[in-house]
Amino acid sequence: MLPRAGDVLRVTRAASVQFIEPMLFRVIRVHDWPTYDGWAWLDGYQLNAAGDAVERRSIFVQLKGLQPANVTPLGLRSRANVA
Repeated sequence: MLPRAGDVLRVTRAASVQFIEPMLFRVIRVHDWPTYDGWAWLDGYQLNAAGDAVERRSIFVQLKGLQPANVTPLGLRSRANVA
């Protein structure tokens, strides 16, 4: 899977051994830098459990190890009624 800007991914050890702890990652761009076949450099934001960006990062990953995250876009989230 070749990610695109805006995609939210679950990055795990399957993508690279450096990701012992899985993380959510929102893609800004995929670099066109030359690298090994099946690998890519991604720019984006590491997300917390609420889906908020907590850190901008560049990560080197194996494309076949990336998983789409099951997240709801911000505009579609339901809001709790506040009294």
